[in-house]
Amino acid sequence: MQRKSERRVTNLRLIAAILLALLAAMLPAAAQVRIKDIADVEGIRENQLVGYGLVVGLNGTGDKLDSAVFTRESLIGMLERLGVNTRDQEAKLSTKNVAAVMVTAELPAFVRTGSRIDVSVSALGDASNLTGGTLLVTPLLAADGEVYAVAQGALATGAIAASGAASSVTRGVPTAGRIANGATVERELSFNLGSRPKLRLGLRNPDLTTARRMAAAINKSLGAQLATATDPRTVALDFSGRDVVESLAQIEDLRVEPDNAAIVVIDEASGTIVMGSNVRVSTVAIAQGNLTIRVTETPQVSQPGPMSSGGTTTTVPRTNIQVDDGGDKKLGVLSGNVTLRDLVSSLNALGVGPRDMITILQSIKAAGALQADLVVR
Repeated sequence: MQRKSERRVTNLRLIAAILLALLAAMLPAAAQVRIKDIADVEGIRENQLVGYGLVVGLNGTGDKLDSAVFTRESLIGMLERLGVNTRDQEAKLSTKNVAAVMVTAELPAFVRTGSRIDVSVSALGDASNLTGGTLLVTPLLAADGEVYAVAQGALATGAIAASGAASSVTRGVPTAGRIANGATVERELSFNLGSRPKLRLGLRNPDLTTARRMAAAINKSLGAQLATATDPRTVALDFSGRDVVESLAQIEDLRVEPDNAAIVVIDEASGTIVMGSNVRVSTVAIAQGNLTIRVTETPQVSQPGPMSSGGTTTTVPRTNIQVDDGGDKKLGVLSGNVTLRDLVSSLNALGVGPRDMITILQSIKAAGALQADLVVR
């Protein structure tokens, strides 16, 4: 009997452990994110490229050479490099199938010579549509003035433009387009990640608590004090004696729970309000009401009686004025340390719309009861 009792207790414990594990799996996970999604490694970045070029093959929607002097000079210079002399006929150039454009691209980190990258093309002159055009060979320069890529190819705008004698329809932006894989990388940016044991992680949303949690997660995973939070944006790493690439690959998938400041963002143009989960409101009383005056005109026609002499038909004005001072609105009291959910519920109970809610939040902030940063755009 004693062995049966012990087995029963063991089975109950095993069942309880399984139930706890299942319950833990069913519970919603904490708002944890990967380190690679909230921080960047120092030195791993993109670089901007820019160039000036010509788009040809347009259907009469290019630059007007009489007004776009730079387009005319660029066209003449390009033809001269190809062995065509147009200097003597410069005044007779009147083509509308060429447009001067600016070409931009981003050079990714660790890209190699011969790789292909996307480019964006934007009209520089008075061209009205770049659809169907082809970009000619365009060198792309970085901030140091060196050429890192060369772009060329047929561009796509994804826009539609049609016009008639009396009306026109335009969808999208026909004066800007993209060329997928339109540039070839000609020069690499030298950066040896494996030879830099001391690196820094930069948080995209600076926060001291998040930086400390990140450093603690890295030290726990690697089993050594290799990470230190130096400021709200930076976590310093020291991988001396370790494989840098292997260590970074190990820590980038670690999950931490980021902490955010209490912020309320208001966009008055669209009436949009976004509040963070850490927003709190101290004890405050709120009353909201609008003064509405409604004037209704109902003119009536007055006619003389039948067979009457000297009477005339006239219009008699009838005006009805109604004043609504919001007397049915009540004063609402929000207790101290109100959460975001309670704040929204209380404002909704008062029948407050988005526009009025913006004014109320600004008034609460002015009263010192809104424990959050108020950002108005």
